[in-house]
Amino acid sequence: MALFGQDEVVPPNGAAQPSYLRDHRRRLRDRFLAGGAAAMPDYELMELVLFRAIPRQDVKPLARRLLDKFGDFNHVISAPSGHLKEIKGVGEAVVLELKIVEAAAHRLARSRVIQRPLLSSWQALIDYCHTAMAHRETEQFRVLYLDRKNVLIADEEQAKGTVDHVPVYPREVMKRALHLNASALILVHNHPSGDPSPSESDLRMTEQIDRGAQVLGLTLHDHIIIGKSCELSFRSEGYL
Repeated sequence: MALFGQDEVVPPNGAAQPSYLRDHRRRLRDRFLAGGAAAMPDYELMELVLFRAIPRQDVKPLARRLLDKFGDFNHVISAPSGHLKEIKGVGEAVVLELKIVEAAAHRLARSRVIQRPLLSSWQALIDYCHTAMAHRETEQFRVLYLDRKNVLIADEEQAKGTVDHVPVYPREVMKRALHLNASALILVHNHPSGDPSPSESDLRMTEQIDRGAQVLGLTLHDHIIIGKSCELSFRSEGYL
């Protein structure tokens, strides 16, 4: 029986994997190879990830527990390690596999925006921001610095906050822009509540940065607030 906070117990060394497990895993792998992730529900995709961490035991119950707790595949892989370990059957090996998948997703999303003109790759930018920030439990404020061709030259976290507030210092944002010789910027932060509607402090801070950018001859293209499943653009909503 699995112990709380540890990976599922595996048979003694040398024990063969039961044939029904081998067949089940082979079927899932074949389906994934044939149809990709779109052909599989979240719990089966989670099983595929868990196969490597727990090689000789049925991982379906653990996949179900993880999804019941965190809601969907994305929330599972982005959950803090400490919270994952609270689930029966999750130990270091499982956490490692989940965090490798999360890191790979971030790398892939970032590769689609780095060194590219962002204004012509807007959906890729939104996807990247959602991948990096949508499932965070606290607010994070990032600044994307662009050159004169609107190519991303730096993506930097400026501040971390609480569940409903993040301290932002417009002077530091401007100082960093000058240091990077940036010509434009895009502000991004997340709302852990899931609602991307801007607060009064969000509006004031954006206005201060916009004024500072104009004084220095820089362009503030947008401020994007990332919610759980949607986002808000200050530019599109008329705040800029």
